[in-house]
Amino acid sequence: MSEGDNKWKFLIIADDTPEFVKVLRLASKRAEKVGGSILMLKIIPPGDFQHWMSVRDIMEEEAREEAKETLAYYAGEIKRISGLEAETAIREGKPEEVISNIIAEDRDIHLLVLGANVDGDPGPLIRSFREVLLNELHMPVLVVPGNMTDEEIDKFA
Repeated sequence: MSEGDNKWKFLIIADDTPEFVKVLRLASKRAEKVGGSILMLKIIPPGDFQHWMSVRDIMEEEAREEAKETLAYYAGEIKRISGLEAETAIREGKPEEVISNIIAEDRDIHLLVLGANVDGDPGPLIRSFREVLLNELHMPVLVVPGNMTDEEIDKFA
């Protein structure tokens, strides 16, 4: 039995949506409470620019650097909220494929935590989950409504 068998790992997807800060807070607080950990994933969409390799390479490198900065900032927030050191990963590809692959690779992941916009379109990750991931994943998924207050999140966590 590995150490991961007893320790819950929460997978969160760092994105630019307002709901992500809610996901980050809830996952941080909950992981702290249950003695778990957090894997924070930043997905870089596949590049559409194929004409000049050097331009594409520069764009990809800039996207990776931006992703590293984003993850470092949010890892600091996780540390501030819960005292936990978040594991981070950067992957390129379609979100549903990247999420499926990382869950298949890391058998210690026990819960996927996603944020949902409550005003109209729930967001791209929820759409991917509903359309593709629901059929592939065999684990609980926690959806955090974007309209939850910090107090409501803290009460739940």
